[in-house]
Amino acid sequence: MLGPFRLSAPDGRAVEVGGLRVRTLLARLALDAGRTVAAEVLIADLWGSAQPSGALNALQSLVSRARRALAGSLELRSDQSGYALQVAPDDVDAIRFAWLAADGRRLLRAGHVDAAAGTLREALALWRGGALVDFVDAPFVEAQAARLEELRLVALADRMDADLQAGRHVDLVPELEGLCARYPLRERLAALRVRALYACGRQADAFAVYETLRRRLDDELAVEPSQELKDLHVAMLRGDPALAPRPESRREPSQPVLPTRLSSFVGREREIELVRSELVNSRLVTLFGPGGAGKTRLAIEAAAGVSDQRVWFVELAPVRDAHDVTSAVLTALGVRETRLLEAPKTHALSRVADVCSAEPTLLVLDNCEHVINAAAEFAQEVMSRSPQLRVLATSREPLALTGEKLLPVGPLALPQADDPAPETAAVRLFADRAAAARPDFVLDERNTGDVVAICRGLDGMPLAIELAAARLRAMSVRQIADRLDDRFRLLTNGNRAAMPRHRTLRAVVEWSWDLLTPPEQVLAGRLSVFAGNASADAVSAVCADAGLPAAEVFYVLI
Repeated sequence: MLGPFRLSAPDGRAVEVGGLRVRTLLARLALDAGRTVAAEVLIADLWGSAQPSGALNALQSLVSRARRALAGSLELRSDQSGYALQVAPDDVDAIRFAWLAADGRRLLRAGHVDAAAGTLREALALWRGGALVDFVDAPFVEAQAARLEELRLVALADRMDADLQAGRHVDLVPELEGLCARYPLRERLAALRVRALYACGRQADAFAVYETLRRRLDDELAVEPSQELKDLHVAMLRGDPALAPRPESRREPSQPVLPTRLSSFVGREREIELVRSELVNSRLVTLFGPGGAGKTRLAIEAAAGVSDQRVWFVELAPVRDAHDVTSAVLTALGVRETRLLEAPKTHALSRVADVCSAEPTLLVLDNCEHVINAAAEFAQEVMSRSPQLRVLATSREPLALTGEKLLPVGPLALPQADDPAPETAAVRLFADRAAAARPDFVLDERNTGDVVAICRGLDGMPLAIELAAARLRAMSVRQIADRLDDRFRLLTNGNRAAMPRHRTLRAVVEWSWDLLTPPEQVLAGRLSVFAGNASADAVSAVCADAGLPAAEVFYVLI
């Protein structure tokens, strides 16, 4: 409603509403989005003193026409007292603008000038013209339009104040010249103009602007300038250093906020460099692969080497409700305000975008698979609002977004058959974790064969190798190798500090299995008949009746 009236359905398509009275009714209800407006209030706001005979019947007729126009895209609810348009307040531009303007002012007062400027710019960008411009003759519009216009001017002044404090005074001077010409008696705009001119080194112009306003106030209103303007005038006369030009703010990237690594990182050196290289060329990189492949640790190691960006790490594993993804990110970013954490999703997304827009930022989203749709939607939205943001995600399946760079994470390198020096990443990982579990362990010719057999038997999967190495506290290498046929009972009692699904091999598999839909579980069961590679024809023959179309069978496999 901040411009020509426009209504969109939840899927984004435009909803055409015929009849000025119907559109006026919807606009009035939207100002109290989701709340019931009494019938008598609606009648007064729509017709004023020119109420028709049978005003209540006329209102009910408008409501019926509005419901037909909405055609199920939005609900217009009624009860004994009145009517309510069932739309989230955050989806009404006038309400969203007011929230963002208030949030920007709070950030400005707290000294977060860059974030404040970004939030206020987003708020002001919602304006496409005059407020409620299509309904100027409606009785309720004059007061509402005046309120919104005043909020706009205050938000505009707040935004320019934030830019001025950030050192962007040169760009402000032309903008303030025009605004002061349009609103010559708004003293805050005049004060900002004086400060911007003084910061640009144009002291004479700054004094002239002050003197012109002082005379105009005296001639037209017989009042003196505000105390703020008087104090500013005195500060200029004294040459207050606080008014001197300041450089545009430039903050050094902060240190990465990453989980503490309690063990050494073995192997994947080439993958680390590949991840960092892809993050230079792509704004979204996803490490995907089976559970226990080491996606999280690879992401942490790759992010730890990023020195030209601020790094934030968001652990999504504890998130149970897809709606809580944005709140989890806000918490990881250090935003603890309850109002923001409980705000509508779009408003919370804006706050995330503000934080991520302040400087080049890398956001690591770990363990996305159980909230994959919400994580993908979040990544899409926040990257579109934050041009300097890059996202590194880990998941057991891709986010499936345009521009996503996929890097599969699979087993560690295994020794080739009859390799006399099997010093591969898988063997080195077992030896490193074995020494941690039993300090007297040494990899030598007596146990190398069994270690290689263990690594091969576990398909080179890092978590399984670590769980096997931990069993050395109570078993020998040979005993572990001999018991791999019963690996789900063998590979238990992992790191107590790890997530529950990473403490045993069974838990790793169960977590992945529970994420599958019933047809996908049937498909996975059918595929278990293949001990190795299988042709497309063989897969189709075994899985064609698994409840998934043939094309989707291959999509799931990929």
